[in-house]
Amino acid sequence: MGAERRHGRGRAARVAALLACGVLLAGCGSMPDSGDVSQVKASVPGDSQVRVYPVTPRENAEPDEVVNGFLEAMTGDDPGFATARTYLTRKAAREWKPEEGTTVLTAAPVSRPEPSGIRESQDRRVYSLHGSKVATVDGRHAYRPVRTTKYSGAIQLVQAPGPDGKGKEWRIDNLPSGLLLGESDFQRNYRAVNKYYFASGRHWVVADPVYIRQRQDPVTRMDPVAQTVKALLEGPTNWLEPAVDSSFPTGVALKDGVTSLTPDDQNKLKVPLNEKADNIGFGTCRRMAAQLLFTLGDLASTRVEQVELQREDGGTLCLMGESQKENYRPDPSGGLRAANSYFIDASGRLAKLEAGAENVGKPSTVPGPFGNGSVKASKVAVDRDERRAAVVSDDDQHLRVASVVSDGAGELPPPVVRSRGARPDDRLSAPSWDGRGGLWVADRDPADPRLLFLPDGSEEPVQVAAPWLAEGMRIEALRVSEDGVRMALLLKEGDRTTLHIGRVERRGTGAKQTVQVVDPQAIAPRMESVTSVSWAGQSRLVVLGKLAGGVQQVRYIQTDGSTSAAAIPGLNQVKVVAASNNERAPLVAASSDDGIVRLYAGANWQPMVEKGTFPVYPG
Repeated sequence: MGAERRHGRGRAARVAALLACGVLLAGCGSMPDSGDVSQVKASVPGDSQVRVYPVTPRENAEPDEVVNGFLEAMTGDDPGFATARTYLTRKAAREWKPEEGTTVLTAAPVSRPEPSGIRESQDRRVYSLHGSKVATVDGRHAYRPVRTTKYSGAIQLVQAPGPDGKGKEWRIDNLPSGLLLGESDFQRNYRAVNKYYFASGRHWVVADPVYIRQRQDPVTRMDPVAQTVKALLEGPTNWLEPAVDSSFPTGVALKDGVTSLTPDDQNKLKVPLNEKADNIGFGTCRRMAAQLLFTLGDLASTRVEQVELQREDGGTLCLMGESQKENYRPDPSGGLRAANSYFIDASGRLAKLEAGAENVGKPSTVPGPFGNGSVKASKVAVDRDERRAAVVSDDDQHLRVASVVSDGAGELPPPVVRSRGARPDDRLSAPSWDGRGGLWVADRDPADPRLLFLPDGSEEPVQVAAPWLAEGMRIEALRVSEDGVRMALLLKEGDRTTLHIGRVERRGTGAKQTVQVVDPQAIAPRMESVTSVSWAGQSRLVVLGKLAGGVQQVRYIQTDGSTSAAAIPGLNQVKVVAASNNERAPLVAASSDDGIVRLYAGANWQPMVEKGTFPVYPG
C-alpha cells in the first residue's frame, strides 16, 4: 500500500495547531478540556499567521515516515531548514540547496513506494512523488505559472549511521532540487512584492514582481525588508532584464552581516551598503534611493517615508523622502489625477463620465468629431493626458485620432490605419496608448496579421516585430502598460484566446526607431478563455474570462500570473471590463443586461448608463 503523507503530516500538524492557538493567539480564547480530538492540517489555505514547526525523525522511523516527515519539514521556516536536513544523509544535507527554486503543486505531494522487486533492496528504498504542477519560482524569486501538468519526482532512501554513530537509520540520499510545496503552503510562507527598475534609457520606474518569505528567510536569515532590498540589488528578473536598467552598480550589496532592516520612529530606513558603493555619485545614489522607496512602498507591513543609503563605514551617501520619488513615475501626478472613464453611447459617440460625479446616468459627449456624430465608433482609447482619442470605426476597418478637448473645425480626420480584413472580426483591435504618447493597434487580418505602433499617435504607423506571431495565431486585443515596457495581449489560436504579457523593446529614436514585442509569457494558463483585459495598477490586471470548466468571471491577476486575493462580485453578461492605474478608482464594465456599471472597493456593482458599450479609462 502507498504511504500518502500520513505520519509526518499528522505530527507536524499538531505542532502547527498548538502554535496557532497558544503562541499567536489567533482567535483562540481558551483550551477546551473536553470533546473529540481532530487532526488539523498544517496547510491552512489563506492563513499566513499559522506557522509549522516540523519535527525530527523518531528513532527507527520507517521509510514512509522519513519521506513524509521530510516533505512536511520543507513547509516550515526554521533557520537553515535544519529540521528538514535531519531526514537526509550527511552528504545530501550538504548538497541540498532549497534556495535554487520552488515547484508549486495544487496540493502537498503524494508519496508512494516503488513496487517491491523493481527498485528496492534490503538497504535502499525508492519513493515516487506525484502531484499537479501549477507554477515555479526561480532563484531570482520570479513566479511563473504553467498550465496544470502532472508532476513526478523521486526520493531515494538508504540505511545510514544514526545520529550517535551507532546502528542504522533510514535517511534520504537523493531528492528533487529546491523546494516542493502545495499552493496553500506556498501562500502561507511567501508574499508578493514589486521591485522597481528604470525603463531602459528613461527616468521612470517599472514594476518587477517577485516573491519573498513572509517571515525570516531560512537560508539567509533575513527579515522581509532585508530580503526585499537584497532582491532589488541582485537585479531584475530574467524576463524583464532586457528592457530595464538598475542604478545599482554591479557588486553593490548590503553590508556583510546585515540581516534585518527596520525604519526608525521617523519612518526613515538606513540601508548600509558594502564598499562597492563608497564612490557612487550623488545623481546615481538618488536614483538608487528612488528604486528603494518605490520597492519598500509595496511592503504593506512596513512604512518607509525616507531612505538613507550609507557607505560601508556608516557615512551617508544620500537621502531621499517620499515626496521626491514622484519625479520618477511615468505619470508625474503619482496616479492622483482624477480618473475619468469613457464609453461609446448607443449612437456610437464617445461619452465621458466625470470621476466622482454624483450625476450617475448623465454623461457628456466629448467635443470634436468623436462626440458630434461624424463617425460611429466601435472601439476607443483615450490618451493618458485625456486630450486625444483613437477610435476604430467603419466596421472596424479604420483607425482615426482626434482631439477630445476642442471642437475645432469638427471635421472627421482621415484614417491613420486601414485594415483589409474581409470581416469586422478580422480587422482592427481596440487601440491602446502608452505613457510616452505612443499608440498601438493590431490588425487581425488572417492574410496579413500585424502589430502597429504610431510613435506620437499621428505619424506613419511602424510595423512592430513580433516573431512569435506565427501562422494561425493573431492578436485579438492588447493593452500597453503606462511605463511602455509591458503589453497585455489576448492571443487567439484556433478557438482558444489566452492572456500573455509581452516585453516591449525599443532601439533608436524618431524615424530610425525600431520596436519589437518579444517573449510573451502565458500568465493565466488555467483560464480556458479570456475576453477582456485592462491594467489595474503597476503589476496587476483585471481580466474577464473563464476558468476551465467554470463560468465567466471578473478577477484580478498579477502580471507574473499569480492570483490576487481581492475578490470581485459577480456580474451577468459582461462584455468589457476596464480599470485605472489609480487603484482607488472604481472598476467599470459593460453588461448586456445592465449597460455601463461601476464597482467601488467593498461595494456592489452600480448602474451608471442604461445603454452603452466599450468602457475605458485613459491608456
